[in-house]
Amino acid sequence: MKIKRIAAALAVMGIVLPGAVHATDGYFAHGYGMKSLGRGGAAIAMTDDSFGGASNPANMVWAGNRFDIGLQWFRPDREASRSGSTGFGLGNLDGTASGNGDKSFLIPEGGFNYLIRPDLSLGVTVYGNGGMNTKYPGNTIPAGRCGPGAPASNLLCGQGDLGVDLSQLIIAPTLAWKFHPQHSVGIAPLFAYQRFEAYGLQPFAAISSDPANLTNRGHDTSTGWGVRIGWTGQVTPTVRLGATFQSKIYMKEFDKYRGLFAEQGDFDIPMNWGLGAAWQATSNLLLTADYVRIYYSQVNSVGNTSRAPGCMPTFPAGPGVGAGCLGASANSIGFGWSDISVVKLGGEYRINNAWLVRAGYNYSQNPIGSQDVTFNILAPGVVQHHVTLGFTYTLPGGSELTGMYFHAFNKDVTGPATNPYFNVGGTEKISLSENGLGIAWGMKF
Repeated sequence: MKIKRIAAALAVMGIVLPGAVHATDGYFAHGYGMKSLGRGGAAIAMTDDSFGGASNPANMVWAGNRFDIGLQWFRPDREASRSGSTGFGLGNLDGTASGNGDKSFLIPEGGFNYLIRPDLSLGVTVYGNGGMNTKYPGNTIPAGRCGPGAPASNLLCGQGDLGVDLSQLIIAPTLAWKFHPQHSVGIAPLFAYQRFEAYGLQPFAAISSDPANLTNRGHDTSTGWGVRIGWTGQVTPTVRLGATFQSKIYMKEFDKYRGLFAEQGDFDIPMNWGLGAAWQATSNLLLTADYVRIYYSQVNSVGNTSRAPGCMPTFPAGPGVGAGCLGASANSIGFGWSDISVVKLGGEYRINNAWLVRAGYNYSQNPIGSQDVTFNILAPGVVQHHVTLGFTYTLPGGSELTGMYFHAFNKDVTGPATNPYFNVGGTEKISLSENGLGIAWGMKF
């Protein structure tokens, strides 16, 4: 009966999570599971919860029989501006806009693990992989500036609010095998569900291969599959190491946005891998470190440059002509994101049998260069430095309450407000900072 209640709770996670939104290490979350989030995201060599499907499935056989459920409050602060522009001879297109149309988000998480036998476990992790959300007001540019008779417009000269809403849910069943008293391997097939919406992009019809499926089409969804594998080993009495690899998750196309994303709406989830270590420095102090590499450039809709050649604009309403136009091919215009490396450092100190405290630091390279600022007004995933705090309190009955807080410091990127298609002159700047606060409950059974 207890396992049935746990399964029901995880089913609820699967229903609620598609609204989850992150943007920390690029558009991936900086960690998965409240304990990891308090350690700067480090988890590859950790075995203290049931979130191995999101970090390293080999850890699950060490976690024992347990269930975890949590909720995070997440608030990004995003802004974009343009200055020194010449416009189209009708006055400048300068303006500053906040992208915080949706101020805050609630992000649930859940995991379950069961030991079939002492050396074999079966579990599932349900988590929000990442995402991006922006919403800029539609009255940033005065009437008449974006064209003769044009109404007040958004920062990219479209009508109405400007923004995107991307969220990704992954359900990861896990199988882990302890093939040696000190070593284990694990595998997690990944079922992914994602949801996307874009609005206010009407001017980009001139460079879209399919203007009817470019913007303001409401939410669209897609599903796909991938796999994560991992190893973990207790290499000395005080040192545990781990390694993990996630394949690219191949997603079905967003049909409603096949005039925006490369390859007629393709938006896969990128391949990534990581190495981790955990050192029991003293009986009360544990130090952790992860290194992760994320390959955004291998997803054409994300990694292709926003200055892709081979598109001839057709003004005012398109379609653009050529393989480089939005949505047309594997070589179409993208967001210009580079591959990034992420370093996650954390520590835990056990005060007594009831209280354990955590702290961490997460550094992420910025995937967005100055040449791609215009397109990334929609997706300013530029934050780099995160600090985190956390705790776990063991209740008298043995279950746990875990809390965490993180702050991602403000980061901005500046670039020319010109591209091969719309030469408005001046300089554009995008910026992002974030705060998150979460609480989780876990139990062993």
